[in-house]
Amino acid sequence: MKKRELIRSTPEKQGIASQAILSFVSKAEETIQELHGFMLLRHGRVVAEGWWGPYAADLPHTLYSLTKSFTSTAVGLAVAEGRLSVDDKVISFFPDDLPAVVDENLAKMEVRHLLSMSTGHHEDSTERMITRSKGNWVKGFLALPVEHEPGTHFVYNSGASYMLGAILKKVTGMGMKAYLKPRLFEPLGIKTPRWDRCPRGVEIGGWGLHVRTEDIARFGQMYLQKGLWNGKRILPESWVAEASSKQVSNGTDEQSDWAQGYGYQFWRCKHNNYRGDGAFGQYCIVMPEKDAVLAINSGVGDMQAVLNLVWEMLLPAMGREALPEDPVAERALMDKLPALQVEAPEYGKIKANVTKFSGKKYVLDENHFKLKAITFEMLAEGCKMIVQQGAKAEVVDCGWESWKKGVSGLFSDRQEKVAASCAWRSYSQLEVTIRHYETPFVYTLLCDFSDSELIVRGSVNVSFGPQQFPELVGKAE
Repeated sequence: MKKRELIRSTPEKQGIASQAILSFVSKAEETIQELHGFMLLRHGRVVAEGWWGPYAADLPHTLYSLTKSFTSTAVGLAVAEGRLSVDDKVISFFPDDLPAVVDENLAKMEVRHLLSMSTGHHEDSTERMITRSKGNWVKGFLALPVEHEPGTHFVYNSGASYMLGAILKKVTGMGMKAYLKPRLFEPLGIKTPRWDRCPRGVEIGGWGLHVRTEDIARFGQMYLQKGLWNGKRILPESWVAEASSKQVSNGTDEQSDWAQGYGYQFWRCKHNNYRGDGAFGQYCIVMPEKDAVLAINSGVGDMQAVLNLVWEMLLPAMGREALPEDPVAERALMDKLPALQVEAPEYGKIKANVTKFSGKKYVLDENHFKLKAITFEMLAEGCKMIVQQGAKAEVVDCGWESWKKGVSGLFSDRQEKVAASCAWRSYSQLEVTIRHYETPFVYTLLCDFSDSELIVRGSVNVSFGPQQFPELVGKAE
């Protein structure tokens, strides 16, 4: 199926001032800093798009829990095809994985409760589901106590989203990626989605999808159009209405976008908007009253700050009528967006005495990462950081106060695209920055050299665990 390109337009033609978008981008660079890319659609037209290099339009980005909204869509399609109902009992799909005694609350749990995060669990089931199941996450989920009557207690629960994917595979015989390919991905022009799987090969409903920013925008636009795409019905309008409306209360804080109600794997927002979102700032924001969609990828710790900036600077700027053209502001925006760039750290062009450190092998003390040794080769165009991991050597090429692209598996279980830079903070302290630019993660290593010793202190910008790494200490060989 031929992909239909999204139509581009000046912001003014769609009732939003170029200057407002410029101000949003500038304020984001000043206060948010780790936005990686965005695409804003108004009246079905792309009015602004930009990526802070090395992040780019043609690259996927890890979605984390924004995956859940795609999982909900798959369930909605299966319901429309008569393969299941939201009223179906969860235990009915897995007779071979049930605990010896099925308690009353587990027996009452329905598909709708998985969708609305109201399973009755007192806390998120994910970690316990994974760790106690020996690879059978379904069995691990069903073995957990259900402390509340389903439908009466909201708790954010990625294990519930996993179960939706497992149910879909049961009733369709396909994983979600294969199921959605002809029904959603191909019609919307989402060409190369990647979806992580559990040990038993089930695509993970709560996280694990990797797509481009534009793919998120297309998905949001389809929801804004109540399930239509290019005049064709993709998803029933009734499902869009149910999924995006408040199915359960999740708090009373009027200032929090995490307390406005929860639908079917979508969050309700302030200003009568709704969204899918994922950890560290992956967003698909649908604004029905403004006829707008905003897709964002980022690596932020404060996700509310991103939404606050949208509500403060973009939402009020969207008027009902087209605006007079503003050639000066339009040109400034057109010049600004393609030139967005994450700047590499600089420290005043310090000229370190690299001859002392270049090529010297530092053998590391026993450490959490099981790294054996580190060597730095100082070159005219940058440095090579060579890290010995068991029998293999991981090489990271860094540009001097500039980005050098490559691949690395140093902080991942697979080789990932990275952009790395290095800069001398002092005559004996080297800063190495490694951006995994298809993910939210940025790793910073502060390397303190002496004639006989190397100390490495590491951190990551955002993390599900500690953001500071245990100190690495090495002795010169």
